[in-house]
Amino acid sequence: MAFAGEFDGCYRPIAEHGLLGDLHTVALVGTDGTIDWYCCPAFDAPSVFGAILDREQGGHYALRPQTADWTSKQLYFPETNVLITRFFTPDGVAEIEDFMPIETADVAHHRHRLVRRVVVVRGQMPFTLEVQPRFDYGRERHEVELQEQGVVFHSSSLTLALEGSWFGNGSTPELHGAGARAAFELRAGESRTFVLERVTDDYVCRPYPERETAEAFDATVRYWRAWLGRLRYRGRWRETVARSALTLKLLTYAPTGAIVAAPTTSLPERIGGDRNWDYRYTWIRDAAFSLYALLRLGFTEEASAFMDWLTDRTRESQLSAVSANGPLQIMYGIDGRRELPETELSHWAGYCDSGPVRIGNGAAGQLQLDIYGELIDSIYLYNKYGSPIFHETWGHVQRIVDWLCENWDQADEGIWETRGGKKDFTYSRLMTWVALERAIRIHRTRGLPGDIVRWLAERDRVYHQIMERGYSRRRGAFVQHYGADVLDASLLLMPLVLFIPGRDPLWTSTLDAIGEDLVSDSLVYRYDVEASPDGLRGHEGTFSMCSFWYVEALTRAGRLDDARLAFEKMLTYANHVGLYSEELGPTGEALGNFPQAFTHIALISAAFNLDRALG
Repeated sequence: MAFAGEFDGCYRPIAEHGLLGDLHTVALVGTDGTIDWYCCPAFDAPSVFGAILDREQGGHYALRPQTADWTSKQLYFPETNVLITRFFTPDGVAEIEDFMPIETADVAHHRHRLVRRVVVVRGQMPFTLEVQPRFDYGRERHEVELQEQGVVFHSSSLTLALEGSWFGNGSTPELHGAGARAAFELRAGESRTFVLERVTDDYVCRPYPERETAEAFDATVRYWRAWLGRLRYRGRWRETVARSALTLKLLTYAPTGAIVAAPTTSLPERIGGDRNWDYRYTWIRDAAFSLYALLRLGFTEEASAFMDWLTDRTRESQLSAVSANGPLQIMYGIDGRRELPETELSHWAGYCDSGPVRIGNGAAGQLQLDIYGELIDSIYLYNKYGSPIFHETWGHVQRIVDWLCENWDQADEGIWETRGGKKDFTYSRLMTWVALERAIRIHRTRGLPGDIVRWLAERDRVYHQIMERGYSRRRGAFVQHYGADVLDASLLLMPLVLFIPGRDPLWTSTLDAIGEDLVSDSLVYRYDVEASPDGLRGHEGTFSMCSFWYVEALTRAGRLDDARLAFEKMLTYANHVGLYSEELGPTGEALGNFPQAFTHIALISAAFNLDRALG
């Protein structure tokens, strides 16, 4: 049996991937039909397919035409997270419908079905299927069992079965190395379905009739369309905002309501560099921005679930001893766990040989004082736009604010989790002001108890310190940290969090300075690495999230034409299905973990506020 179109070992550009998932985990599908990133059974579980991080040892699930003469395009089934990859050859046109059914089963019994349906719509086309799992990041050996109705892959921690409507008809698979492969040919109107699912060790494979998988397809489409039907945004960029909302939902871990920063680890911020981090966790920092986006769009159920996750973290902080870094960590596992030890996978080369590949995140132990502002701002927003917070939650807020009053005036590692030592970051002081100011607002609105006299005094101390030490008269701008003249894109949030009016001369001069130093054709760098060393080697790309912050800062400064042009330009940097990576390289190529939730959150906020300003 001939197998054309073998997995060629090339790294596809990061942007040439679509995303699908089941609210527990996701898969990245390349435009060539290869799944080269998939963790099971959760976002932060060890990978099964990881070819995006090591083309030889990572593992993959390829499904593509046998002929070498083909092109492809990818799109989402309208208003859903069902991904379609279309192939065009001289002899025919075919498409793969990739989706993961949304199941209500509990974590222990969730099947995590990856469904791939191949349909030829014109002419005829021969296909190659190859499944090469590599369990636990390729560290765990497994056995392959060829059964009458499928293939079972056994490892000590996970067992997967490959089944479908494809046995017989000349398409029986054969074992190949540590995986399996098959060849088959379809004519117009014919289809084959493949289902990879989590099973028990003694599982016996069964056929999947086309009727059953067609029903699963229809149910998945109905789910996503019903969910998106709750979207309240009706502005100029509804389709773009809808895709960002669908992406945020895909990055939500249903059992707890937590949203991961990104579903990948170690995709590099610079090709050949070592700025590679694991983003498959939930940052407290993301909370306020996530809740704001969800509430603005009308997704109160998701906002409530995320609020419950946050409340659990504040409750746990009361039960555990307060560390030197405060009552909260900057990030947690999606299940709320605190321990996220960072290790390197030395046996993997990394994307385009950009090692090291890291799992876990050592920044979890850093002191980043800004997280308390983002946390309490999220509680304030939920209390205002969602549901009134309860007595227990307010008790946690009081305790955190009292701790902050004692500890805010110290150096920390800052929002960007640099590894160059602690500094008096202006952004950290800004978010301390937000924490105190929002707590005071809740106190006054609800008449809740609190040491209001002390809170007011500390809020004013923070404000005056920022104005006196965070603003450089020489630069005519607010600066990254006290005693410096370097700029930082995090300060674009100053008018967004209502610290300063968007048209205040102190702010507009800062906006001009950032535009000169950190902005390139609407793309925004976080900071100048040469002017402000961060303890890491090399440079990085522009930060997509900051580019949308820039749009919103321009909007609040009344520069609507500039804001709209910058926003429209940023839309051209999305990939072919509307997804954004963490960073963009010199020629607009996607860099860093993909897709990044924070960027889609910032897009939603910028679109909402720009649309409102434009009338």
